[in-house]
Amino acid sequence: MPLAGAAIALTSAVGCGDSGAPLPPAAAPVFLATVARTDPPPEPAPPGMAWIAGGEFSMGSESSADSLCDVPGVTRDAQPIHRVVVDGFWMDVTEVTNQAFSAFVEATGYVTIAERVPDPRDFPGAPPELLVPGSAVFHPPNQPVDLRNALAWWRYVPGADWRRPAGPGSSLVGRGRHPVIHIAYADAEAYAAWAGRRLPTEAEWEFAARGGQAGRLYAWGDELQPGGVHHANLHQGRFPSQDAAVDGFAGAAPVASFAPNAYGLHDMAGNVWEWVSDWYRPDYYATLAAAGRMALNPKGPDNAFDPGEPGAMKRVQRGGSFLCTSQYCSRYLVGTRGKSEISTASDHVGFRTVKDR
Repeated sequence: MPLAGAAIALTSAVGCGDSGAPLPPAAAPVFLATVARTDPPPEPAPPGMAWIAGGEFSMGSESSADSLCDVPGVTRDAQPIHRVVVDGFWMDVTEVTNQAFSAFVEATGYVTIAERVPDPRDFPGAPPELLVPGSAVFHPPNQPVDLRNALAWWRYVPGADWRRPAGPGSSLVGRGRHPVIHIAYADAEAYAAWAGRRLPTEAEWEFAARGGQAGRLYAWGDELQPGGVHHANLHQGRFPSQDAAVDGFAGAAPVASFAPNAYGLHDMAGNVWEWVSDWYRPDYYATLAAAGRMALNPKGPDNAFDPGEPGAMKRVQRGGSFLCTSQYCSRYLVGTRGKSEISTASDHVGFRTVKDR
């Protein structure tokens, strides 16, 4: 995606979660206990996957720390909290790695969107010099900046892609166990199809991330650093100009660098954002709640709509990334939501897959 398109998509991908959606009613439903099934795995575990037996749970979030929202502390597109049932499935224990994605590309010859020359018809009026393959790369500014302008720390880098994550001159040497990045939605779908899997629904992703717990703030509990121990690769220091890397990592970390949640899943918060299969609409949870019944295996709305960018085709992303911080984007909170235009790629977005029983 050339710079003109990347700028729009990146701005929307990291802003507030409400997108102009109406506030939920004051008496929004509260979290009820998760009713986790105990069905045994139907077969031996596929390599690198964990069995999630499914069950009934309360989906959504009561809190956020996106300080730029006009109603601080409320993530309005993750409300109201509503009851959901998901059936059992297998899920990747980690985000898909460079090593795994390399095997896919070697077997199929697949070319990611970031590696393709953009079609001028998709970007009328764009200067020819910007119609080149590339992707968005995080560049910390040298001084504090206005947090309302995400373009202050993002650059469209020609030649940046999953093989060259920082652009020309960079490589995957020593990064085989890092999550693959610069992945657009179609790239994640293509890998999943090749592997005989699919992308998780948003409901499946959240059920798995909660690990059988109800209403906890994080995938591991209610304390960000219980006992002073880091449980996720997040941003420490002054955002975006200085990452203190107190958790041991500046930028993405190798997968499984932190303890798993109760279902054995690593990095369900932080590290890289993960694509899920649902189209994004800020009012979807309200639609489910208004139906007045349990949502059974919800797969998201039939179409995408973001009031801030009505023409953008966006899918949901979950989990936050190594850039998340309470100063700006706290989407490592387990019930919160992200979003991005489907052809956008960057160096803090990857994915994991699921497999039906």
